[in-house]
Amino acid sequence: MKKIAIYRNSHTASIQLASKVKEKLVQAGFICQEGLLNPDYVLSIGGDGTLLGAFHAYEDHMDRVQFLGLHTGHLGFYTDWLPDEFDRMIDSLVQNRMKETSYPLLEVKLYFQDQTIERRLALNEVALRSFGKTMVCDVSIKDVFFETFRGDGLCVATPTGSTGLNKSLGGAVLHPCVEAIQMTEMASVNNRLFRTLASPIILPKQEWLDLYPQEADIPLFLSIDHLFRDHCQIERLRLQMAQERVHFVYAKHLHYWDRVEASFIGHRQVDKPPLQGDKSWN
Repeated sequence: MKKIAIYRNSHTASIQLASKVKEKLVQAGFICQEGLLNPDYVLSIGGDGTLLGAFHAYEDHMDRVQFLGLHTGHLGFYTDWLPDEFDRMIDSLVQNRMKETSYPLLEVKLYFQDQTIERRLALNEVALRSFGKTMVCDVSIKDVFFETFRGDGLCVATPTGSTGLNKSLGGAVLHPCVEAIQMTEMASVNNRLFRTLASPIILPKQEWLDLYPQEADIPLFLSIDHLFRDHCQIERLRLQMAQERVHFVYAKHLHYWDRVEASFIGHRQVDKPPLQGDKSWN
């Protein structure tokens, strides 16, 4: 029997939909409940923020879990199914008509001043910011010094995360088949005394970034997707493409650039047929 874990937000629409979906899934022969351990599928009910929560709840299960999303939120970049389509979604699961796609992930290793090390994964991005003062941070690429950054902060994003904070900072939107990470600057200081590249940097999967905050007395704010921690005593962050990938299942194909257009421009219909010849999300 396949096991499905439900992960939802606290909105009334999501609570009601989760109850209906759970009942239908159990009737269809699935083991289904919230907080289920070692599931085959994780069903996110909400928006993209809810799906990020689902991802991190099962962050240590990337090799054996697949995600799918019912969209009841504001932005549904990762969530394919609408509330009135959940019967079709269940039928696709029962009849094994789902296809799989996978996206690159970002690995971050945090080296703290107390000598502890923590490894995390990000679906969208990792950002390091300062509070009220200019952040000074040395940046190395493949263990070679590149620049000393001065400004509000730095963001490192995955290809799918390139449509989030990275895009707001002027970064490029990358197709998920591009196995790369991208670093963008937040309000960098550039004058005749201090200089950075002042441009997004895209690194291939075999390269890595190291960030070394330089002033220990400046409080730092770290975000890994939607997870936040403040006053971080970090000596170094190492960021690179992870070995793991996140796996999604879907039944209706939507071309990546149609997905981008629907999320950010919205001139065309979301459910239009995919562009001919695109195989990259199959």
